[in-house]
Order: sequence, then structure tokens, then C-alpha cells
Amino acid sequence: MRPDSVNHYAAGAPPLLRDFLNYMLTIRGRSAKTTYEYFLDLRTFFRYLKQAKGLAAQDIPFDQIEIADIDLSFIRDITLSDTYDYLAFMAQQRPKQANSLTTGFGISATSRARKIAALRSFFKYLTDKAGLLEYNPISNLDSPKVSKPLPRYLTAEDSMQLLDSVSGPFAERDYCILTLFLNCGMRVSELAGLNLGDFQGDTVRVLGKGNKERVLYLNGACKAAVEAYLSTRIKPHDVDKYAFFVSRNRNRISVQTVKWLVKKHVREAGLNADKMSPHKLRHTAATLMYQNGVDIRSLQSILGHENLNTTMIYTHVEDASLRGATAKNPLAEVRPKARHKAPEDA
Repeated sequence: MRPDSVNHYAAGAPPLLRDFLNYMLTIRGRSAKTTYEYFLDLRTFFRYLKQAKGLAAQDIPFDQIEIADIDLSFIRDITLSDTYDYLAFMAQQRPKQANSLTTGFGISATSRARKIAALRSFFKYLTDKAGLLEYNPISNLDSPKVSKPLPRYLTAEDSMQLLDSVSGPFAERDYCILTLFLNCGMRVSELAGLNLGDFQGDTVRVLGKGNKERVLYLNGACKAAVEAYLSTRIKPHDVDKYAFFVSRNRNRISVQTVKWLVKKHVREAGLNADKMSPHKLRHTAATLMYQNGVDIRSLQSILGHENLNTTMIYTHVEDASLRGATAKNPLAEVRPKARHKAPEDA
């Protein structure tokens, strides 16, 4: 189900949950996708509590438990222990893949951290904004420790190899897609959402997370790629007539298609496509810019990071790169020879 509107997908939700979702969407400026994910996480939370408290019939499948009857009285009885029990259930018993007979159980720490974020936002809204709770019962809720590995990225040489290998009937389009990823560090959703009017001279306007706009400057490579692509752009259907990137079916190109194209061209370039994605190309752009002198504040603005700490990971990538550089020194394997101690009277 597409997250078109709160009233559409949350029709069976209690009013206080719909009010929260509308608040996050309209006042806090969260994207429709993020708001929809909050709804899914909170619906799972309420379903678990109803089941755990014996308020749902035992013969009803978990994913069919209704939550329309959740009211303020029910929420006021929620404790921190209830929340930890829910998280234990998610960590140990929740299927990783719904509707699969062969799925494993227990979702990852990263997924649980996202669900905690939804719970924190919901209870903070009820306490601080709506004034429906006198105190926040989960104010001391801890998040699971989530490892943050260094981002994977292509080297400058790998990136050139990737661009040089692009071919096929839509070569100009695909080359332009890869060039914008590698030079501008766009998110895949930002790139797929580009319109013709977003390009003005040497700038492009992108719509990022939370519907926040930012302007990126196009270098010579990007301008040349855009010009070459526009000369071959397929005329789209009227509904997508303003879309910048157009699919072979004359529709706005989808996020999934862009992901597929990236893997396809990475594989054809002779590079490892197993863990390559548009997001890795975004990491590549950021890493190459930082390694070549772009300061961290400018990089934060280019990438559209709300928090500087998110951007700081690229300083660690650079540190790792510098360590690797010393290891490649031709003298790196030289070891001191054993030396005889000189006589004291020498």
C-alpha cells in the first residue's frame, strides 16, 4: 500500500494515532514514507500489547489484530517494562520476512532502533505537544547498540572504469545517472524525483528527506552528461511529462529501476556488484570529495545531512585511507637488522 495520505492507510487506526501521524507529516515535515513507517511500527507495537495483555482472541493471527479500540486509557497503562518486552519479542520471535514459510526470526538491532525512534516520537508528542500524558513512560528507554561500519565506495579509478564501460540503447541516460551519483552524491529517491525544471544553468534543485530542498552545483562532467542525455530523452506519457529521467516505457524512472541499472553497469564494468548500490555511489562521491579537500561543513550541505555527525563518518574513511597509504610505501616491509653492541671503550 502506497503512503498517499494518513487517512488512506491509517483508516483503521485510533484517532490519537492518526493525529500523531498528521502532526509528523504536516508540522514536523516528515516525508510520507517515514510517516507510513511510523504507522507500521506503532501498529505492530499495539498489536503486541493487545496480544500480551490477553485483549486479542488467541485464534486471530498477529497481523490481523485490530487496533481501532486503542484509547488514551490503554496508553496510560503502558510501562517501560511493556516496551522492553515488546523489543524482546521483536528481537527473538518476530518473523524477519512476513508471509514466508522459510523466514528466520528476530529483526536486527538497526530495525529495532528505528522502531524505538517511532515510539519515542509518539510518546513525546502525547506528553509535550498534545498534553494527553502527564509524564513520558519511556523517557528512559535505551536503544540497542548499532554498529556503524565505514561506508563502502569505489576508488576514482573504479569510478572511471564504471563510466567508461556504459553502453546500450539507453547509454546517454544511464551515463548521466551514474555521473550525477558520482559527482553530486544524490540519494536514489532524489535522483528519480528530478524534474526538467529542477535544472537551471549550472545548478540542480533536489528534494531531500523531510521534503527539504537544496541546490547542488553541476561541474563540467555533469553539465555535459545532462546535455547529452536530453538530446536522446524519450518523450514520456503526459502524466510524467516533467520527469527528467524517463524509462523505456515512457514513465518516470522508478527507484527500483535505478537500483537495477546501477548493479547492471557495475557488473558489466567488471567490478563487484554484489554489495554495490546507488547509496554506495553516493558514498563514493562524498569520499572522493573529502579526500580531495572539500571541508566537512560543505560536504554536509551537499549531502543534505541534518546532523553533522552523520557526515563525520567520511573523516574516518579518510583516516583509513591514510593508513592504507603508509602500508603501500615501498619501505613498509623493511625491518631493522640485528646489530652487535659496540664495546664500551670504542
